[in-house]
Amino acid sequence: MDSAHDVLVIGGGNAALCAAISARRAGASVKVLEAAPRFYRGGNTRHTRNMRCAHDTATDTLTGPYTEDEFWDDLKRVTQGHTDEELARFMIAKSKDMLPWISAQGVRFQPSLGGTLSLGRTNSFFLGGGRAMLNALYQTAEGLGVEVEYDAEVVALEIEDGMFLSATVKRQSGLETVRAGALVAAAGGFEANIAWLKEYWGPPAENFLIRGTPYNRGTMLRMLLDKGVQEIGDPTQCHAVAIDARAPKFDGGIITRLDCVVFGIVVNRDAERFYDEGEDFWPKRYAIWGRLVAHQPDQIAYIVFDAKSLTSFMPSLYPPISASTLEELAGKLELDRAKFCATVAGFNAAIVPGGSFDHTVLDDCRTQGLTPPKTHWARPVDTPPFYAYPVRPGITFTYLGVRVNQEARMIMTDGRPAANMFAAGEIMAGNVLGRGYAAGIGMTIGSVFGKTAGEGASRRARN
Repeated sequence: MDSAHDVLVIGGGNAALCAAISARRAGASVKVLEAAPRFYRGGNTRHTRNMRCAHDTATDTLTGPYTEDEFWDDLKRVTQGHTDEELARFMIAKSKDMLPWISAQGVRFQPSLGGTLSLGRTNSFFLGGGRAMLNALYQTAEGLGVEVEYDAEVVALEIEDGMFLSATVKRQSGLETVRAGALVAAAGGFEANIAWLKEYWGPPAENFLIRGTPYNRGTMLRMLLDKGVQEIGDPTQCHAVAIDARAPKFDGGIITRLDCVVFGIVVNRDAERFYDEGEDFWPKRYAIWGRLVAHQPDQIAYIVFDAKSLTSFMPSLYPPISASTLEELAGKLELDRAKFCATVAGFNAAIVPGGSFDHTVLDDCRTQGLTPPKTHWARPVDTPPFYAYPVRPGITFTYLGVRVNQEARMIMTDGRPAANMFAAGEIMAGNVLGRGYAAGIGMTIGSVFGKTAGEGASRRARN
């Protein structure tokens, strides 16, 4: 079989749909190929809740302004400068237009959230979460005439001298060649490909849990790199958070994540603390804990807290492990009891009396003379019952990807922009995220570069 379209979009999440909608609104005929079944469509977008966009004033769903300069400062801090500043500033500037544009595609937002998230001013939350957002975008795309196909895995690409010619699609009925005037690759990273992760992480990757879709195996990324597209990003860098160790291997999503690090201490298998639990606010620092745990023995750690904090954060899907004494808790965690109790006692003794504990500000509740320190939100773990969550690295998406320019056009290994190939979303996130993560920025990358890619692909296909 053989079919032809102006623009072919490979992928089915936020980035892919923003590309498909913008290309269709620009007059192109568009086909979307989603490798997953319809129920699991949307990649990691299914598990998201919000996006981070610059804005000059408070809105109905945001409590105050979030300027381009502040966004840039936050991004620079979490990436430690490992970002393409030109592309990053381009994305931030374009993000100011994304909230009204996304709303115009049928997506609805809910009132701002407070609490431990600290995102009410910076991030807009989707009413109904990522699944509702996807449903709205699919409804809009299909209403505009975008052709969507599920269970459609691309197994080969025909590319000559930086120009996309066709894709070979595998389905139950056989193989089909799909031709198009332009390609938008928005098929995610390779986080669900454990064998590929092990190439860089070694045996520890076997203990990683994959928070999102099992369909992001990096097939499209590998084909593009093999066809001469320039790669970008450190293959060991990724968006990784500490999630409940009892979560499923794939697709655990948001309900297995834990936001309680700041309320206690984190110890490894040897009952030792290994990092400052109070370094910064949750949105800027929660995504460091996956990598931290990945470097611990057996890739396991335990968040330990007491009765004072039990109702202060969103719990995991699974209940915490509880005990009436620290000794009993150590036994349930299979940790050395004497060492565990000594670690907790040492932490408690190092706390400097400060003002009142307040997780919404960088308070002065800290430790002194302790390595590693806890620089904020330190209070004794001394009120029974005692609790712990076991955590493992939860990989959201990988940062190794394809290099793009401000048109979202792929760059070939010889430095030339591809003739008609564009990329958006996780498959090119490494251009902006060299390391680290700030809450909601994955959706920003997907929507900004998705819309940009769709518009560019439409112009290229119709020219």
